[in-house]
Amino acid sequence: MDAGYRGPAACTAAGITYRQLDYWARTGLVRPSVPVGVQGAPLYSLPDILLLKVAKRLLDTGISLQQIRTAVDHLRGRPAQDLARITLMSDGASVYECTSPEEVIDLMQRGQGMFGLALAHVWRELEEALGVVPAEELPDAPPVDELARRRRERRTG
Repeated sequence: MDAGYRGPAACTAAGITYRQLDYWARTGLVRPSVPVGVQGAPLYSLPDILLLKVAKRLLDTGISLQQIRTAVDHLRGRPAQDLARITLMSDGASVYECTSPEEVIDLMQRGQGMFGLALAHVWRELEEALGVVPAEELPDAPPVDELARRRRERRTG
């Protein structure tokens, strides 16, 4: 069974306000990707909350929302193991993806990296934060109607 997180739990884990969460969901920066929780509300997945946390960190360093949107769109949908290898670097205006220490050094030597954000570190922080906020388990697929299945088999068999 998978788990998702309601808005308030996502806010706590990502370190953002509910107003930011609502605005970012409405504008498409980060929307909840788990379709329906037990009570019918969409839920935020672990990768969704990671993107929220990354957006918050970039915003705190003075990166424009336009550049944050570009960075988040670039990261969206990538597997966790790929995200854990990425360090985001910024010169205050643009955000760059680095996947090796050599790329980080090269960027710094060209004077383009003012700060770095290692996503593996952000992921660990997020896992710690989510250990203290409630997750909502998602129901499994609806039970199979055994009688209806047998009727279909008789008609086709």
